[in-house]
Amino acid sequence: MRNQSTEQFSGLPYIYGLLNCLICAWYGTPLVSPDNLLVTTVNSVGAVFQLAYIVLFVMHTEKEKKFRMLGCILTVFGLFAIIVIGSLLILDLQLRRIIIGSLSCASLISMFASPLFIINLVIRTRSVEFMPFYLSLSTFLMSASFFLYGTFSFDLFIYVPNGIGTLLGVVQLLLFAYYKNSSTGDSTERLVVSYPFTYAER
Repeated sequence: MRNQSTEQFSGLPYIYGLLNCLICAWYGTPLVSPDNLLVTTVNSVGAVFQLAYIVLFVMHTEKEKKFRMLGCILTVFGLFAIIVIGSLLILDLQLRRIIIGSLSCASLISMFASPLFIINLVIRTRSVEFMPFYLSLSTFLMSASFFLYGTFSFDLFIYVPNGIGTLLGVVQLLLFAYYKNSSTGDSTERLVVSYPFTYAER
């Protein structure tokens, strides 16, 4: 907003984050899984944030990217509509829960895999310049909270992906502690940064 430009950053992580939040929010509804309304609440708020990021991105990006982002948004809502309608056609509630739970689990695991790029980047450059501490900390706390929530509610579709996210969060925090003193202000090479909320293209 300060620069009035999205520079070389990509809007795709926000698009993917929106789809992930929508699928997880749908999984938490009573129509799919009972007693998981907290999951719907948290992911609904997350979807609103992602949508806000997308609106800001569209406002400040080039014309070509505007149309591309609008097309992606329509694709996300179209795909989500197909998932919702398709799942409602499955009359067996247990089967519906398994299918949507598997989709949300796969979506979360693939999202949590993104920090692997950052971890590789930190080790390669011996710098935490591209791994913000508070983002790593909040990711760890969120993953750990939902890991415990899924464990106590015996919901493997929640504790499995968030268990993976918790481990990756611990690795990021350990790397931050190890490399923070060796970080420099400027990077010596142009790097591709891939992360759900900090994703840049060449």
